[in-house]
Order: sequence, then structure tokens, then C-alpha cells
Amino acid sequence: QVQLVESGGGLVQAGGSLRLSCVASPSISVFNIMEWYRQTPGQERESVASIAGGGMIKYADSVKGRFTISRDNAKNTVSLQMNSLKSEDTGVYYCSAMRPFDKRYWGQGTQVTVSS
Repeated sequence: QVQLVESGGGLVQAGGSLRLSCVASPSISVFNIMEWYRQTPGQERESVASIAGGGMIKYADSVKGRFTISRDNAKNTVSLQMNSLKSEDTGVYYCSAMRPFDKRYWGQGTQVTVSS
């Protein structure tokens, strides 16, 4: 059974940093794309960063240069290092996983709040 469990959210002041982690089961290696999404009230979820199994990485323009996504297959973990946080980064962050010929899977989400 596929399960994605996020951790690392919280409250931080503007300019601060947080690191989000997502542990995937049964194994992260079965997913070709791991992705972090963000959702704010009244808005659709937007992709923040993605990393493919081959190593290709993409970022939303709003987070380029501040966020770093990484993947550790040995630990079944994908992480999102968030630096220089801004109030507009506030939202619920979701881990997402995709594998060929299957649906997209979601974690339960973790709240990130950046105070100005």
C-alpha cells in the first residue's frame, strides 16, 4: 500500500528556514517523479518543486534560488529545504508521488506558516 508521510512544517519568521521531509512506502524507487505542492486558502494546489528518478529537477519561479528539493532513495525520502522564507510561502505543503500507469498519490499535508 502506498503511503506518503510528511513532516517538518511549522511556524517561522520571514527570512528563516524550514526543511520538509516525506517518507514514501513501500519504496521511493517505484516512483519516477516526487513532487512538493503548496496550497493556500481559496487557491488550487500548485507545484513548488519536482525531482525525477533520473535527477531532473524543476522549480516554480516563485521559489527558485530559495528552495532545494532532494531525494534519498536509500532512506525512501524526498526533502524540501526552504530558505529565505516569505509570508507568501505560507500554506499547506503536500508531498506527491507518481509512477508509470498509475494515479498520483498524496500525503496528508503539513502546515507552513511564515510570519512577517
